Amino acid sequence: MKNIKIVLFCLVGLNASAQDAHLSIYDAAPMYLNPAMTGVFEGDWRLHAQYRTQWKSVNFKPYQTGLVSFDMAKKKWGFGAQVSNFRAGQGNYNAASALISVAYTTPIDRNKNHNISFGIQGGVTQKSLEYQLLTYDNQYSTANGGTFDMGLPSGETFQGQSLVVPNVNAGLLYFFARQQARLNPFIGVSAFNLTTPQETFNDANNRLPMRFYGHFGTRINITELFYITPKFLVMNQKDYWEQTYAADAGYYLKEADMYITAGALFRTVGFPKSVQGETAKISSDAMLITAGAKMENITLRVGYDINISSLSTASNGRGGFEISLTYIRQKRKPSDEKICPRL
Repeated sequence: MKNIKIVLFCLVGLNASAQDAHLSIYDAAPMYLNPAMTGVFEGDWRLHAQYRTQWKSVNFKPYQTGLVSFDMAKKKWGFGAQVSNFRAGQGNYNAASALISVAYTTPIDRNKNHNISFGIQGGVTQKSLEYQLLTYDNQYSTANGGTFDMGLPSGETFQGQSLVVPNVNAGLLYFFARQQARLNPFIGVSAFNLTTPQETFNDANNRLPMRFYGHFGTRINITELFYITPKFLVMNQKDYWEQTYAADAGYYLKEADMYITAGALFRTVGFPKSVQGETAKISSDAMLITAGAKMENITLRVGYDINISSLSTASNGRGGFEISLTYIRQKRKPSDEKICPRL
């Protein structure tokens, strides 16, 4: 049941080295990472788009993720909406999600340097699967050297090929916003699928586990023109773990009035005994290199995953391409300085 197993991993949103549905440039899409980041930026409103394609080297139908979000700030409140779509594999498994977010940001000291943001997010995800395109163990025939005969009974029972799952998510973010500081640390936690909704295509008792993110880092202002931001992300869903170690750097070009940016990322994944057939362990998954630029209201980032997992023999190290584009609308700067994180 190789094909159906790959699809089932996607259904419960678990992360594995060959079928993970995620964004490597994770902090480019703030509401995807943490609902508490809704409206937390310097400007009036923000429009973001991101696209990722993965495993084209080993699958004739590469896994694709697309996301568009919009959020705006109103005093201490942030309001936003996000639409995303994930499509994977031979069975055309598709997960389309629509979410709205609300966040509240407040300083916790007199100088307004230390700040906390709370956020909540809700919506629905519509999932579909063309299971008629998949092949199963029961359909394997030894005729003609071995092949799958889709005319044979699959032995699988499906109640339908589409379902709708509710989503309720929440998050918390702390950040140090003083502009003149050498260090600007930040830390956030977020939880997804808080209601653990029922999710199944074949009338089984299957509930979608909660998913947790923890992310932290600090912007280090080396000079007025150059900064480095080391950061860490850990993700967990039931027995599955993913850890990401990354660092971004930016340099301001006075002549062009723009920042040029670059970054590197290393990702590991953990598997439970039921998947690997052995003691749970952490293994290398991928490395990512990024490059980008920020000019006035527009930020562009491009990244490429280099596969270093056990699949690298088949993929020749080729993983996924990703691009993000953010536009922030900002009117004339108000007389009172706005509190924003330096992520």
